[in-house]
Amino acid sequence: MYRTHTCGELRIENAGQQTTLAGWVQRVRNLGAMTFIDLRDRYGITQLVIDDKASAELKAAANELGREFVVQVKGTVRERESKNSKMTTGDIEIQVAEISVLSPSDVPPFTIQNDTDGGDELRMKYRYLDLRREAVRENLVLRSKMAIIVRNYLDSLNFIETETPVLIKSTPEGARDFVVPSRMNPGEFYALPQSPQQLKQLLMVAGFDRYYQIVKCFRDEDLRADRQPEFTQIDCEMAFVEQNDVLNTFEGLTRHLFREVKGFDPGEFHRMPFAEAMEKYGSDKPDIRFGMTFNDITALAQGKDFPVFNSAEYIVAICAEGCAEYTRKQLDALTEYMKRQQIGAKGLVYVKYGADGSLKSSVDKFYDETDLKKWADACGAKPGDLLLILSGEKAKTQIQMGALRLEMARQLNLMDKNVFCPLWVVDFPLLEWDEDTSRWHAMHHPFTSPKPEDIAMLDTEPGKVRANAYDLVINGVEIGGGSVRIFDSGLQAKMFGLLGFTPEQAQYQFGFLMNAFKYGAPPHAGIAFGFDRLVSMFAGLDSIRDVIAFPKNNTGRDVMMDAPSTIANEQLDELNLKVEIKEVKK
Repeated sequence: MYRTHTCGELRIENAGQQTTLAGWVQRVRNLGAMTFIDLRDRYGITQLVIDDKASAELKAAANELGREFVVQVKGTVRERESKNSKMTTGDIEIQVAEISVLSPSDVPPFTIQNDTDGGDELRMKYRYLDLRREAVRENLVLRSKMAIIVRNYLDSLNFIETETPVLIKSTPEGARDFVVPSRMNPGEFYALPQSPQQLKQLLMVAGFDRYYQIVKCFRDEDLRADRQPEFTQIDCEMAFVEQNDVLNTFEGLTRHLFREVKGFDPGEFHRMPFAEAMEKYGSDKPDIRFGMTFNDITALAQGKDFPVFNSAEYIVAICAEGCAEYTRKQLDALTEYMKRQQIGAKGLVYVKYGADGSLKSSVDKFYDETDLKKWADACGAKPGDLLLILSGEKAKTQIQMGALRLEMARQLNLMDKNVFCPLWVVDFPLLEWDEDTSRWHAMHHPFTSPKPEDIAMLDTEPGKVRANAYDLVINGVEIGGGSVRIFDSGLQAKMFGLLGFTPEQAQYQFGFLMNAFKYGAPPHAGIAFGFDRLVSMFAGLDSIRDVIAFPKNNTGRDVMMDAPSTIANEQLDELNLKVEIKEVKK
């Protein structure tokens, strides 16, 4: 037996007991007469002591230990004279009688403790060492706990966990597929699933009226903090349901996770139409922990001699409370922030509402205090506040103001990670027009049903048709999304036609699903939660990387395994592929 207890288990009531521990050496402190060793495993840290009564052999063995040596120790639990309240085992220590090195270690490339000196790339390269750190390990423990809670909750509601294939047919779902060549079918390729969308719909046709899966998905797209090339979804589908049935079911799951993991109920789940989200927040995933909602001042600001406003389709303002004292330097920095390529605003107008009631703006040449007071009143501003104003084409300006609103919230520390404000965004547009391809694209995917009352407009005004779709948003992060599905073959064919598919193309891409619908498809709907995003939010992290055991970096590389990598010519020949092999970088 390598151990009788873990390094986080022993307490004062174990004093006097014999114990055997095994783990990694966190650090060694040689004080001359005594040597202290912190021994770590995934459960905690226990202090070991080798005192002046120990044998010379034992002292010599302790002096040979280095950081991250794997050792086994035997000894007696005793009460510590100098207790450490910051450690769960801080009331005891082990008086060592015997120590054995199970595996020595080289000096690690960074310190394995929470305040490590290792940078991101270095820790990613040695991820197996990074996972030894308590802060990272606890994220993975949280992930495991949340997965168990999800499974138990959905199982209690008669959902069936069903695995779907990882090698599937490539079908257009919005992002690029990862493709896998088939050796046995030369010139043909599998795709890794962006989601199990069509497969879970087939399960509804099969009579599995409640399906779920915690499933890996793959998308070959540009990366950011909340996106990885492979990610995990809580994927679900239900038959014989309408939108409210899905929302109520998965609002229940979300509440249950908050209660079980965070110890509280998040309160009301607001429901907000997409159009309102854009009008008030400039985002389809608004953060409603704070105000600064939009104020349309187009009618108030036009008609003067300021050509920028007079030529604008839309003029919008937000009120930053208590910010009238922003300096010119701060305002110039905000303006430059808005002009960045990612945002693309041409400028920023401001109005300072002084504590003395005075109103000063960057457009005083064109507007007097009476004009500015009307703007302030329209925005609910009071002395001491700052108005920030953008203008231009409406849809683009809304998005730009949404970015400015979030930047101001960051500067004013309004994004409290201990506050959670969930909402459902509903009634999305079914279609969006793509200027580059000059055709309609599905805003969600081709299987999303239009709102029943809007179906007639598919033939006349498709851009006004609302989708029977919904997103769960928490603190400005899209946690989940789904829709009521089309289950009528005729309506699905009309949808494919609007999206530019010929009947032959639709049959080639989706014939297996359309054929299944001929044999009695029930009304059905579903949703998928981004499990990585959900865990990172519960862990209080901005990036999903630290809740994934072995993540990729920002360029999609696994720097630990050095993947992707070239493969041998023999393998390429077997797959009937001809690829120019790049010289391997040394």
